[in-house]
Amino acid sequence: MRLKNLGLVVFLVLLLPVVPDARAAGGTPDAAALVKEAIDYYRGAASTAKVVMTIHRPDWERTMTIEAWTKGTRDSLFFIVAPAKDKGNGTLKKGREMWTYNPKVNRVIKLPPSMMSQAWMGSDFSNNDLAKSDSIIDDYQHTVETVTESDGHKVYVIRSVPKPAAPVVWGMQRLYLRDDRILLREDFFDEDRQLVKTMTGSDIRMLGGKLFPRIWRMQKAEVTDEYTQLEYRELKFLPDLPDRLFTITSLKNRGR
Repeated sequence: MRLKNLGLVVFLVLLLPVVPDARAAGGTPDAAALVKEAIDYYRGAASTAKVVMTIHRPDWERTMTIEAWTKGTRDSLFFIVAPAKDKGNGTLKKGREMWTYNPKVNRVIKLPPSMMSQAWMGSDFSNNDLAKSDSIIDDYQHTVETVTESDGHKVYVIRSVPKPAAPVVWGMQRLYLRDDRILLREDFFDEDRQLVKTMTGSDIRMLGGKLFPRIWRMQKAEVTDEYTQLEYRELKFLPDLPDRLFTITSLKNRGR
């Protein structure tokens, strides 16, 4: 949904041509290559998905069902299909640009940069989270901080800081990447390097023909009872999707 890239979109996904194995050169991992491998694995060449988003707060909880399409690391389209009062609301992302569609007024709105940090549909994912899928590759410099072990796998902890003048929201990110390219966790820090929120993946199982975390949770730092959870009900990785799917016309037509 920032669905990051997502996070729906933190939310929402899928195989670009695989780059050379980042762990092959003398056993020393290349942090930038590790990150690119993980994003390529996460999104793939193209995908379709059905995801249940649950926004949990101490005194209320809201659930939405979302259908999503992605192509490469730059194009995404997703719609709310339930509940009825939100059905048809859609979001289109192309590169760094995003548009939303509201079926009640039959209107498409292009989001200005000032709105990219706002929450998507009241969730803990921002518009920027949904739009940034390739930003973590292009706009950040990466360093392997540590290498740990978990469930028989190496886990690379990577510190990502913005390049000079990069158009990003976060002052730093920290990624936890398993040696089979699965993203386990992503920490988001503000300009003062204070932790703001964390996204974690869990329930890793075969989805769409490969291992994939079925549950993603975005949670604010030091807040235990506020989070947004994405649960993949369906996920299919595809070799391609037509460009005409990721257009403003498609956004309007599918939302009506």
